[in-house]
Amino acid sequence: MKKIFYLVFAASIVMSCQTYNEEDLAQFDQEIETFVAFKSENFTKSESGLYYKILEEGAREDYIRMTDEVTFAYKGTFLSGEVFQIITAEDAITFQVRELIAGWQEALMLLKENGKIHVIIPPYLGYGDKQTGLIPPNSILYYELEVLSVI
Repeated sequence: MKKIFYLVFAASIVMSCQTYNEEDLAQFDQEIETFVAFKSENFTKSESGLYYKILEEGAREDYIRMTDEVTFAYKGTFLSGEVFQIITAEDAITFQVRELIAGWQEALMLLKENGKIHVIIPPYLGYGDKQTGLIPPNSILYYELEVLSVI
């Protein structure tokens, strides 16, 4: 059952190609800015619109690459604070970086093995207007992510 979920998860990643207008983008950004101000944390906004805060860069020499296979644990929430999924280190999952949504790809490539990051992913870098089993369309996602290993 778990494998089926992850296959659907990976497949939906590839299909997250929604185009948004400037008004949509501004609205997403405003929601994220409000959340960041409420959290009183210093996030960096990338050129793509990803917000991130690196807690630990990691211990390896090389940064994660698109071709790497990464094992990770995470807690995923909506900006409301509602948790939609927790994957513990004991239940960690493994994917090639290129199989993940754009927001995860970008975030992971900022890290090395054993890195930790908090990341806010707007819909256009996430699942777009697609409905997944856990995530409604056009959702802004907040992840606390830990990279456990890189191959």
